[in-house]
Amino acid sequence: MKTKLAFILSLALAPAVFADEMKGMEMKQSMPMGNMKMEQSGSTAKTAKATGTVRNIDEERGTVTIAHGPVPELDWPPMTMGFKATPEQLEQLGEGDEVEFEFASQGMDSSITSIKQR
Repeated sequence: MKTKLAFILSLALAPAVFADEMKGMEMKQSMPMGNMKMEQSGSTAKTAKATGTVRNIDEERGTVTIAHGPVPELDWPPMTMGFKATPEQLEQLGEGDEVEFEFASQGMDSSITSIKQR
């Protein structure tokens, strides 16, 4: 009985444990993601290009949220997600800006390598 109770409690607490890790990582699906490939965190970073619209800038966290189009290099559909960015990159951006950008993606971490307004 104690084992069942411990199992149930672990399931109940799991969302709270991972909630802090997911702050600032907004991902909204624009279409089914059935074929989306997410590399394992131990794998080599992949680089890709995309275009999109800046939705949010969080200078404190060093992230920019972009609603981007499909990313063929990674087999990603259009979606809205957060990317790590340098302070210099964030300075040149404003919410609503249309941008072209390149990024490196490894697992759930994606970092802007270059970005410019369209």
